Amino acid sequence: MVGRIPIMEVMPVVDLGRQPAKATVGEPLPVRATVFREGHDRLGAEVVLIDPQGRRRAPVRMSQESDVPDRYTAWVTPDQPGAWTFEIAAWSDPVATWQHNAGVKVPAGVDVDLMFTEGRLLLERVLGTLDPRDPETKQATAVLRAGIEAATDTKRPAAARLAALQAPELTRVLAAHPLRELLTVEGPYPAYADRSKALFSSWYEFFPRSEGATKDPQTGKVTTGSFETAAKRLDAVAAMGFDVVYLPPIHPIGEVNRKGPNNTLDPGPDDTGSPWAIGSKHGGHDAIHPDLGTFDDFDAFVSRARSLGLEVALDLALQAAPDHPWVTSHPEWFTTRADGTIAYAENPPKKYQDIYPVNFDNDPSGICQEVLRIVRLWMSHGVRIFRVDNPHTKPVAFWEWLLKEIRRTDPDVLFLAEAFTRPAMMRTLGAIGFQQSYTYFTWRNGKSELEDYLLELAHETDHVMRPNFFVNTPDILHAFLQYGGPAAFKIRAVLAATGSPSWGVYSGYELYEHVAVKPGSEEYLDSEKYQIRIRDWDAAEREGRTLAPYLTRLNEIRRAHPALQQLRNVAVHWSDDDNVLVFSKSALLAGGQRDTVIVVVNLDPHAARETTVHLDLAALGLDEHATFVVHDEISGADWTWNQHNYVRLDPYHEPAHVLTVRSGR
Repeated sequence: MVGRIPIMEVMPVVDLGRQPAKATVGEPLPVRATVFREGHDRLGAEVVLIDPQGRRRAPVRMSQESDVPDRYTAWVTPDQPGAWTFEIAAWSDPVATWQHNAGVKVPAGVDVDLMFTEGRLLLERVLGTLDPRDPETKQATAVLRAGIEAATDTKRPAAARLAALQAPELTRVLAAHPLRELLTVEGPYPAYADRSKALFSSWYEFFPRSEGATKDPQTGKVTTGSFETAAKRLDAVAAMGFDVVYLPPIHPIGEVNRKGPNNTLDPGPDDTGSPWAIGSKHGGHDAIHPDLGTFDDFDAFVSRARSLGLEVALDLALQAAPDHPWVTSHPEWFTTRADGTIAYAENPPKKYQDIYPVNFDNDPSGICQEVLRIVRLWMSHGVRIFRVDNPHTKPVAFWEWLLKEIRRTDPDVLFLAEAFTRPAMMRTLGAIGFQQSYTYFTWRNGKSELEDYLLELAHETDHVMRPNFFVNTPDILHAFLQYGGPAAFKIRAVLAATGSPSWGVYSGYELYEHVAVKPGSEEYLDSEKYQIRIRDWDAAEREGRTLAPYLTRLNEIRRAHPALQQLRNVAVHWSDDDNVLVFSKSALLAGGQRDTVIVVVNLDPHAARETTVHLDLAALGLDEHATFVVHDEISGADWTWNQHNYVRLDPYHEPAHVLTVRSGR
């Protein structure tokens, strides 16, 4: 039933409250509701957070939004991980009603004595609610008694009495001690607060078999890398400021239908195959490819990463090569076609003859328990983050069960959904428990589509999805990078690192790898999915052919500025050029200070652009006539800015400003 004071359209609420809204420790969470009542009397509303231990936190007063009638908002911040709830309370506010009526009637000479009498009675009611144990009660009492004296002092002019009753100090006391009539409460509504890395993280992906691999100059034979050689690459990854190192599948690779270079069907005897074709005579998802090493070697790799401040994320790909042990032990876990063969994976026109998809309909209980066992196995070896391959091709109900099972015992374990698919599926996977999600960022390159997408992720889907902006993946080399030159790599890195609290880079990006297997394709030539790639990192650094210093600087900026560590604080601004994107992020810090970052990006990698940037200063917490100093975190330059500012960005020099507001007046 609708309450006495209707509280409607509460957000964030996911699936009618059956799933918790996304929250993160330390990240402000907006709670909104439509609140109204009959007649003209004023009302108040507040939000109460209830922590995982069931303790009710101090209420936070909701404010009415200026542009939406009857829409109220409050920002609340969970301070520990776990299952939170929140309630919204609304009430008829006799004090606010009197303040409004007195402000109209007394100056007009209408019911003057009656208005002051009613004001006195209300102040006396508030006085009676004060807690004598509260250390602030003494001061509040004095303020209220001064108001009562003004209301009853008929010797003062009416205007002076009213001014005393409208004094800021009295208004603050009345706001802190509201009189609640017709109190209505809605909720509780669930929200789950994850650890901070669920929101803010910098990912670097590499193939262990490529790191430290060597090629015999005489025979051309390639010797694979291992966990031992790959561990040597971790120092460089950490030095660039990344905090998650993501490994594609590290399991044995199938030999049946193995793919050769560039996804060909005729591999040679030394071809390594795709790591996503999991399983062979050497084992399945619970085994390590023998070329990479042993479990002891993997443990040493994880330990080395941890010592450098890196967490290891492991790929969870629920599929099997034709010679995976499951195919023999559990043939019912796969789909048998009319001709008696097992169906291999397809994403027309792509075909993956080396991979059998798992069919969850024949033995769902058995599959569930096996996957849970596998995940817990890798958790026992220090893996607390999983990047899940193609989760949209498995039942949502399965993921909901698995993620709840893991969260029940190990709430710090995080899952990233690699689901480039329909919006409903992507959002539902986030809603049922995936802590992070791949996005359409790769295919958003124009100004208007980037503006819309940043606002969508920050303000429309933030309660169900946390984005991770990967600039490239082993599967995706967008045309923008293929033909945009080095400037394109800078542009996309700036957008990803500042536009999303979490972003990712696939190895080779810093070397400007940009050649596709054929025109119109997003597949890399000589894709690392099918063969070992040997990169000479040292030579690239010596010769200045690396973007690594730029990526390092972006990660330094991200760590230094809390505004870039949040999702829900994006504001889009304007420029006169359709190739210049402007957005900002702002965060309130302890002590009332504000951290503000303004990002201006030339989206054209081929030409310099000059334009006027127009800022929404209210979104920056500044007065509309303010002037302020901005510091370019990339170039080190300072400028004095105001609402309208000239910029020129040359992609061959520097395509972006990442500006922090240092001072204003």
